[in-house]
Amino acid sequence: MEEIAGAAGTSKSIVYRYFTDKTGLQRAVAEAVVVQIQQALEGALHAASTPRAGLRAMVGVYLEMIESSPNVYFFVTRGSLDAGSPLGHFLDAVTGLVAAPFARELTEAGSAPEHEARALAATWAAGAVGFVSGAGERWLRSQGTPEALDRVALTDQVAAWLWGGPVAVLARSRDRRPDAPGRP
Repeated sequence: MEEIAGAAGTSKSIVYRYFTDKTGLQRAVAEAVVVQIQQALEGALHAASTPRAGLRAMVGVYLEMIESSPNVYFFVTRGSLDAGSPLGHFLDAVTGLVAAPFARELTEAGSAPEHEARALAATWAAGAVGFVSGAGERWLRSQGTPEALDRVALTDQVAAWLWGGPVAVLARSRDRRPDAPGRP
C-alpha cells in the first residue's frame, strides 16, 4: 500500500481511507477495468458483420487493451476467479458475449435445438475466453524478447485457431505449400 500511495502522490493513510487493503484496491480497479474491457468487446462484436469477424475483432480489442496497460491488467487479473469477484463476473460476461452469435448460428443452421445450441456455444466460449486470456498473458510476458509476436499477427492467428481449430489451420497451410504431398 505504501508503494501505491507513493505512486499516487499521497500518503498511505489517505489510501487506507478509501481501501482497507490491497485486495480492496484491487477490487475497485478491477471493477473499473472490467467495465472498460466489456464495453470495448461489446462494441467490437456489434460492429462486426459476421460471427467470425466479431470473434477476430474481440480478440484484437482484448489484446490491444491489455497491451496498453499490462501492469494494470496483471494487477486486476491476479484476483479470485469466483463468480462473485470482478474478474469472475467479467469472464462470465465475456463468455456470454462470445457465445451468443454462435448459439444463434447453431440454431439457425438447424444443428441443434435452441437450448442445446446455447449450452454448446457457452461451453466453446468458456474455452475460447480461457485460450485468449492465456495467449494474451503469454504474449505480454514475451514483450522485449525474441519470442514477442506482433499484436495484429497474434490476433489473426488466435482468431484463426479459435474459428477453425489449430489442426484445421495447420492442415490448410500445409495443403497450400508447393511441396505438399500430392501436389505436382
